[in-house]
Order: sequence, then structure tokens, then C-alpha cells
Amino acid sequence: MLILIAGPYRSGTGDDPQKMEDNLQRLEAPSHALFRAGHIPMIGEWVALPVWRAAGGKTVGDALYEEIFHPTAHRLLQLCDGVLRLPGDSKGADNDVRIARERGIPVWFALEDVPGVTA
Repeated sequence: MLILIAGPYRSGTGDDPQKMEDNLQRLEAPSHALFRAGHIPMIGEWVALPVWRAAGGKTVGDALYEEIFHPTAHRLLQLCDGVLRLPGDSKGADNDVRIARERGIPVWFALEDVPGVTA
């Protein structure tokens, strides 16, 4: 399955680049376990960041950022077979969960609940 990993990226960082990088690393942490289980992990920022940079993005939260980041996750949800929602406050991740549920896409809140993942 293609599984979107959703959780805090920008939330709670005050747009501090190091804090955002730390959050991205937390999002990436379950990716190997998902891959080992036969899935393809996906994180919206893996797609949005290079698109934003290629479009000339410079300032987190600017109009271009808003135009690209959340819509990227929404487009990915058209392709994903599931969502792994990691802990932490995130309006974007909460919205991903809402969209997934509306589309009948399974949502897991623990890595070990994803089919095929072993502890």
C-alpha cells in the first residue's frame, strides 16, 4: 500500500527551520518499518518541499507555500491506500485524517496497527 505519514511538520515550530527539520525526521522515522512490511511510505513534504523550492519559494508560510503544501497532501490522498497519523498537534494532519475518512481510506494511529508491520 501507499501510506501517507501525517503529523506535525510546521505546527508548533514558530517556523524555526531546525524544529521543522526535527519534525520531518519524526515523520520519516516509521518509513523503514512501512517499507519492510511491503508498503511505500509517503510524506507530503517529500513532494511539496522540492515543488515549493522549484517555484521560487523562500519564506515558510508565504502565499506560495500555502498554495503548495496542503494541496500536495490532498492530491496524494487521491492515490494513498492508508494514512498513518503520528502524535502531535497538526491542523494539516487532522485534515488529512478527515479527508481519508471521507474517502473510506483506513487511518492508523500506531505503526503496529498497519497491516504487515511487525514490532
